[in-house]
Amino acid sequence: MADDSRSINSGAFGSYAAIGDSFTEGVGDPGPDGSFVGWADRLAVLLADQRPEHTFRYANLAVRGRLLDQIVEEQVPRAKALAPDLVSFCAGGNDIIRPGSDPDAVAERFEAAVADLTSEVGTVMITTGFDTRGVPVLRHLRGKIATYTAHVRSISDRYDCPVLDLWSLKSVQDRRAWDGDRLHLSPEGHTRVALRAAQVLGLEVPADPDQVWPPEARRGSAEVRRDNIQWAREHLVPWIGRRLRGESSGDHVEPKRPDLLPL
Repeated sequence: MADDSRSINSGAFGSYAAIGDSFTEGVGDPGPDGSFVGWADRLAVLLADQRPEHTFRYANLAVRGRLLDQIVEEQVPRAKALAPDLVSFCAGGNDIIRPGSDPDAVAERFEAAVADLTSEVGTVMITTGFDTRGVPVLRHLRGKIATYTAHVRSISDRYDCPVLDLWSLKSVQDRRAWDGDRLHLSPEGHTRVALRAAQVLGLEVPADPDQVWPPEARRGSAEVRRDNIQWAREHLVPWIGRRLRGESSGDHVEPKRPDLLPL
């Protein structure tokens, strides 16, 4: 596991704001009230445990479907206004998966936003892409995602940002780490990312995020075909339809925690 903790004092974080898209909103990890939980909420709980009772505050500004420029326009100014001790910034994934997108150009805009945030916020944790080698929908974009990930790591060095390196998190390459839509993490996947983020920030964690998954029965080719057909009907066709209509899954969706409030 790469060491990106950079001698961070995790107990110094009295407040945390998460910005990003569906990954940070927590899509794929449903909560009891109909909203999503996700890795950022789970990380906030781990951070709150480092503080005296009721002194930790948390905001989650992320909205599903948002492109990088939308996040920069809508969420970065709000995060700066909130002035938390810690911001997690994960963006660009929706740009990268669009046909014809240029990971170099996306990275330039990402770096400009990091420069803006780090001038106002004490600690900005940035996030790489996943290694999508085994993800059915995204494996063909692995080269673009790898290029963007290399840029993100370079940006982290230039601005001294802790980096949540998801490319090196092998446990999320298992299909059980992913939701049925094959685009978002499952609850267990979100949990493993939260544990890795906590490690990056210097926390002792209750479990190893890269713990090996239990053995799984081998699936036959007929079962795999049935799963693929069901996935295409339930997820791929609606996703294509939204793209053709110029719609986003985040249309009319508001941030779930727009203010820094106690957990």
